[in-house]
Amino acid sequence: MSATKGKASRIPPDVPSFDAVVKGVPTATRNVITGYGNGGFRIGDRRREGSLIVFPDAVLDWPVAGMPDVTPEALAEVVARSLRVDILLLGCGDASEVPARDVRDFLRPHGIVVDAMTTGAACRTYNILMAEDRLVAAALVAV
Repeated sequence: MSATKGKASRIPPDVPSFDAVVKGVPTATRNVITGYGNGGFRIGDRRREGSLIVFPDAVLDWPVAGMPDVTPEALAEVVARSLRVDILLLGCGDASEVPARDVRDFLRPHGIVVDAMTTGAACRTYNILMAEDRLVAAALVAV
């Protein structure tokens, strides 16, 4: 039992270098958003241009320029990974917007809750929730 969280460790005994695991994704290989702006993002130490969908274990280019482009079809990859996503943070750009009803209705049957906010807030919230071992993804409109 872990003294800090009161639950059994999920870390194999032969992997002493990892502090935590997010549903099978070692800490050392998680995608952390370390910066955003100027039309793209920094994931770890790598710059990525344009909008992205970020999972703890994958980063996907997302062909979305703004909220009108956020459709169920644009979020198909999130649904395809729905067993690893409980919360989708939707970074709407510079201003928060409520996603269209068809987007919310598309995600709900898959157990995915969408939380819309500015892109900056979504980046920060993603990092926090991922560090807490939550099943989170971020769909981020570039700013």
